[in-house]
Amino acid sequence: MIDVYPVDINGHTFIAVSVLLPKTTLLAVKNDKGYIMCGALDIGLLNDKLKDRKIIAGRAVGVRTIEQLLEAPLESVTVEAETYGIHKGMIGKEALLKMV
Repeated sequence: MIDVYPVDINGHTFIAVSVLLPKTTLLAVKNDKGYIMCGALDIGLLNDKLKDRKIIAGRAVGVRTIEQLLEAPLESVTVEAETYGIHKGMIGKEALLKMV
């Protein structure tokens, strides 16, 4: 099953995506600039092999719902995310607001 729905954070609309897979759920919340995602996101790949794309993204681990993803501290972020003031340890929804 795939769920896609809007999430409001301080008056800004983001899109949440939840994909139920066997033994795991992929979670992401995005806008036009970037996204945060569950532990399935490979920040190293984005920073190394895809660095020319300048992807703004953060990764939270141990989350099982979109709500948890929004409240969790980010375990890692891309180099491009850091240029927006997004850093490791920042709460997911705070990182998203930096992408507005």
